[in-house]
Amino acid sequence: MAQRKFRPLWAAIGLSAILATGACAPVVIGTGAAVGATAVQERGVKGALDDQAIRLDINDRWFKDDHAAYGGVNLQVQEGRILLTGQVVDPETRVKAVRLTWQANGVREVINEIEIRNRGSLSDAAQDTWISTKLRARLIGDETVASRNYSIETVNGTVYLIGVAQSQEELQRVVAHARDVSYVKRVVDYVRVKTADGTTS
Repeated sequence: MAQRKFRPLWAAIGLSAILATGACAPVVIGTGAAVGATAVQERGVKGALDDQAIRLDINDRWFKDDHAAYGGVNLQVQEGRILLTGQVVDPETRVKAVRLTWQANGVREVINEIEIRNRGSLSDAAQDTWISTKLRARLIGDETVASRNYSIETVNGTVYLIGVAQSQEELQRVVAHARDVSYVKRVVDYVRVKTADGTTS
């Protein structure tokens, strides 16, 4: 019983420690690093701690992959929803940043607003954007697909699917939709699939 009585106190102490050491976090965290007082009030102590754990997990994955490549990416976490902003040097780095973000435990949604500093031709970029937009519309229109759980990246006609599928059948439908979009050259699948116990594989 004594342990339960002091759990809120230890949680508050833990949160204070995280906030106090925020300035020592790796540079790849970006401008959205701090867990503000308002966010704590909205999410509660546990929600803020969960989001901070997600942030640290993502930063660790980026750092181990190539910390310099993600130095221009800003990361914000709110109730398991991730907003990525900023700039990277090439489309492949953007794809990797999103893929590694989805791999972190507790991530429910990734909103990718990362920009490319040096894009290829305008026509190629426009066609890639058209492909992603067309596929997103198809997923939203398919009532059997939880479209918000997927991020779509198109680079030179290659569609990268990233996220969490509710089942293998859902993932197969998503891949089929992608392959059916005009100008798609190939589909690369980085999607995790939920298992019966709610975990992902």
